[in-house]
Amino acid sequence: MWVRTQVRSWQRREGFDKIDLYTRGTMHSMVWGMVVCVALLSVTRPVRHSDAPTALIAVTVLTVIAQGVCSVPLVSRALDAYLGRGGVERRPIALAAVLFIVNAASLLALGGYTGTEMYPELQVALGAVAWPFLTPFVLAVPVWASSACIAVVTAGLSGGALLAGATGSFALTTLVGVGFGGLLISSTVRLSAWTLGIMQKLRDAQDVETRLAVAEERLRFGRDMHDVLGRNLAVIALKSELAVELAQRGKPAATDQMVEVQRIARASQQEVRDVVRGYREADLRTELLGAQGVLRAAGIECAVHGDGGQLPSPVQSALGWAVREAATNVLRHGDPQRCDIRLETARDGVRLVVENDGVTPDKAVVSGGGSGLHGLRERLAAVGGSLEAGPTGDGRFHLTAAVPLPSPRNTAPSPLEKR
Repeated sequence: MWVRTQVRSWQRREGFDKIDLYTRGTMHSMVWGMVVCVALLSVTRPVRHSDAPTALIAVTVLTVIAQGVCSVPLVSRALDAYLGRGGVERRPIALAAVLFIVNAASLLALGGYTGTEMYPELQVALGAVAWPFLTPFVLAVPVWASSACIAVVTAGLSGGALLAGATGSFALTTLVGVGFGGLLISSTVRLSAWTLGIMQKLRDAQDVETRLAVAEERLRFGRDMHDVLGRNLAVIALKSELAVELAQRGKPAATDQMVEVQRIARASQQEVRDVVRGYREADLRTELLGAQGVLRAAGIECAVHGDGGQLPSPVQSALGWAVREAATNVLRHGDPQRCDIRLETARDGVRLVVENDGVTPDKAVVSGGGSGLHGLRERLAAVGGSLEAGPTGDGRFHLTAAVPLPSPRNTAPSPLEKR
């Protein structure tokens, strides 16, 4: 049950959230993996059979566990700071450094009691003990600071091995191993954080693009309304003032002016209706191109077949709204990777088929729900069309809008139109 809940929670996440969770989980796993490694190497047979005090072994194990407990939340804070979401306090970093030093010293002490020849695992333990500290540290400081820290840590651990009685070859191997591990940590962690930062910027850019598109459309609509109403409202204001002056003088021409105001007001109402009607009408070819562009901008591969350029205007408008609603559903539900839009034209009708993948059971839109699909059915019914929409059961969503085409005799021009 818990696994199913976690799977559903993973499926509900967007693409960026999944990458963010994966990156953090990988870094946390690296930290705890090294913690477990050091803890196990601290209680191996050479250590247990040596003269090392039990208290020293216990301190080593407890200290490395404390390293993991301290470093895991510090990794998240350092990653947030790298992405520009906050900062990292110095106290947690200082505490992580102190725990690292204590743990490294206890490991070197165990090596002194055991002997490096009898305890070759000490090299691996010394390399692993630096990971919980360096993983968040390389994200919280500049590159030069992390490079200097890696150099100091490498020299300190190899020098400590010499003080613990290790041979020169053992210390040299420790120097190379710890240095390579530090560079690997720095490059891997920084590259992962840099990739996550690029994805965050892309997501923010898409949000800004969407808001700009909405703002641009609002400005266009506002400009059209201003062009329609500006002149008429100015004329109404002037004629109303003139009618007031004529009425104050008792002249009957005031009535004529008010009749003219009434006529202009009614004409303005009709012009507003025309603007709104034109604003709400959808052109099929434009909607197909727009849907393809929006889906591709969202990272969804979209293939469009057909353009419907020869269809009657009412049919184009109804199917254009179907394309718009289908594209909206693809963006809002699930995590699709591909969407196919096909326009199939026959002699008696035309079918719009939209199919996409990446539909999760908890986000699948049922065919009867949603105000968007309900309104779309009403638009299609106005031209004698029908709509079928719903998940197919294999992680795909299928939408089919069918509209009959009028017979040629119904679309023939009238005698008046011929003239």
